Amino acid sequence: MSRSTSPITCARKTILREFMPPVILRLLRRMSSSFSRPFATWEEALKHATGYESEAIIKKTFDSSYKVRKGEAVYERDSVLFDEIHYSWPLLSALMWIAARSKGELHLLDFGGSLGTTYFQNRKFLRDLFSVTWNIVEQNKFVDLGRKYFQDDRLKFHDNIDSCLSSLSPQVILFSGVLQYLEKPFELIDTLQNFSFPYVLIDRTPFVKGGKHRIRVQKVSPKIFAASYPCWFFAREKFMQHFKNYEIIAHFPGSGFDFYPNVQYLGFVMELRK
Repeated sequence: MSRSTSPITCARKTILREFMPPVILRLLRRMSSSFSRPFATWEEALKHATGYESEAIIKKTFDSSYKVRKGEAVYERDSVLFDEIHYSWPLLSALMWIAARSKGELHLLDFGGSLGTTYFQNRKFLRDLFSVTWNIVEQNKFVDLGRKYFQDDRLKFHDNIDSCLSSLSPQVILFSGVLQYLEKPFELIDTLQNFSFPYVLIDRTPFVKGGKHRIRVQKVSPKIFAASYPCWFFAREKFMQHFKNYEIIAHFPGSGFDFYPNVQYLGFVMELRK
């Protein structure tokens, strides 16, 4: 519970979650973000969006993340603060499984990991592992803020993959809610195959029915920050063709805007084929 939140407020929110009809909850969640009609190309979608490097996004993300870092808030995701941690239990289980297979060591590359959202989400469970290094690859502005205000012996920030790999051989690469926001996600995925990470973890990634990828513009509610950016909705079978060198150990529902028709957010645990 954050210091600014009273027990009465938390109780009211709990009651609302338990007794409000699911359809109403979905509508309330939808108010935080919306999606445009499909666009033929990323370039066309980008013309109708503000992009990811907005100062408003960076400032809001830093302010929220720093409160978590200082213990003034419990959990942050996509710059929004929450009164309790929303765990992705399948993802955490996968992290513990990988560490168990490596005698308590977990060395991870978190691609697009912001200022440590997933690290701070799970640090309670990570702190007793024998050895942990959580390496975030991000935009330069996030890296500068990360190194100045967040970096420590376990949490590191890098502005490119080569920088991370020059000092570490990660067992696992994590994509949590990031691949859909890259202009060329498949080029990145195909390039990373060359590094032969033993494990790949994917979470909070949207998939649509059918055999065709779709591109839309995601518009964030002005109550959070005024921004919009292109977003992929992947066709699952075509998406997984880029991971032919990996065996799917498990897949699981991922949290996201899964109330949109024919859209399902998923996560995957994959291991490099022997």
